[in-house]
Amino acid sequence: MNWWPPYLFAGVRVVHLAEDWSSARVRLRQHRFNSNYVGTHFGGSLFSMSDPFWMLLVMRRLGRDYIVWDKAGEIDFVSPGRGDVFADFKLTEERLEEIREATADGGKALPWFENEVVAADGTVVARVRKQLYVRRKHDDGQREPGPGRTDPAAATGHQAKG
Repeated sequence: MNWWPPYLFAGVRVVHLAEDWSSARVRLRQHRFNSNYVGTHFGGSLFSMSDPFWMLLVMRRLGRDYIVWDKAGEIDFVSPGRGDVFADFKLTEERLEEIREATADGGKALPWFENEVVAADGTVVARVRKQLYVRRKHDDGQREPGPGRTDPAAATGHQAKG
């Protein structure tokens, strides 16, 4: 992930990723490309350092039988961030079990996850919340049509030949 272009050029580095995808630690180093007008970390950089991790951890831990998407996100800026800042993510087996139970009957789960962005001295810089959309795949591995997705033939007014 450290070579992923949005992170490579933003100063974001994954400093730890558990082999079993149960946790991650990310660092953002401040430089002139991610500083704002008043000399602190740009808020978009603080949010982007947290953006993909809950989805990735949940997706990898649940496996190929599940669909996992980011649904919503929010950030609360608590104090100005300067220098190196860090975000830690820890996905517990209890949270995974809650998701499995909520999706066992084919329904969706919309869990929220939270993490803090902290300065090297432990000062909280921001609190980030991410909501995921999680659903079990059908037995054939296909997604069911959801909002905004219809049968392509029906969407164009064509009838399937058969």
